[in-house]
Amino acid sequence: MGFIMLGTILLSIFVLAIVWVIYVEYKNAQKYKKERDEKRQLRNAPPSEIKVKVSLKEKERPKPEPKPIEEKAVISPEKVETKPVPEIIPVEVEVEEKAEPAAAKELPPCNYPPFDHSRMIETLGLSEEDAKEFVGELISQIETQLPLMKEAMRKADFHQLEKLTHSIKGSATNLGTGGVSDLLVDFNTYLKEGTEREIAEHYISALETYMEKLKTQYA
Repeated sequence: MGFIMLGTILLSIFVLAIVWVIYVEYKNAQKYKKERDEKRQLRNAPPSEIKVKVSLKEKERPKPEPKPIEEKAVISPEKVETKPVPEIIPVEVEVEEKAEPAAAKELPPCNYPPFDHSRMIETLGLSEEDAKEFVGELISQIETQLPLMKEAMRKADFHQLEKLTHSIKGSATNLGTGGVSDLLVDFNTYLKEGTEREIAEHYISALETYMEKLKTQYA
């Protein structure tokens, strides 16, 4: 008996829900139909009637309250004090432009003592004649390398110039000290980091000078 009553109640609720859904759909359909009819009437109505309806709707809208006008203080010309502007007289000033002299680049002194081959005699036990023969080969090697150095200098190839000076520096320092030996040590040391063309050319010119002194010394 209890199950029958419960079933009856649930069925009634279900039926009521269906009826409510149908009613809501009906009301929505009526509302949509009414709006559609109004739009159709407006579309088919003459322009004068449309303007009247629009103006009536605008009248129904609340008008915004006017903003209060801010009062601005008025300054009377009597209260304004005018001060006389001092007259500015232009003054012409002549400035003498002095050209600054270009700073002279400091070149290495390249001042070395005469070449001394006594190292070969003391360490290697060579005779005087053998030592002079080795010095002659050093002169020949420098004469061969100098044109290559000048070509590298023309191309500003400081890496190649460093390699050339390194090769003859070893030969010169093994044979003796002073003159071309000390010069080549300084030149090669500079080329490891320096790239100033003027300084490199100065070293090459000094190498030619000290080579001529070496040729005269061992003539």
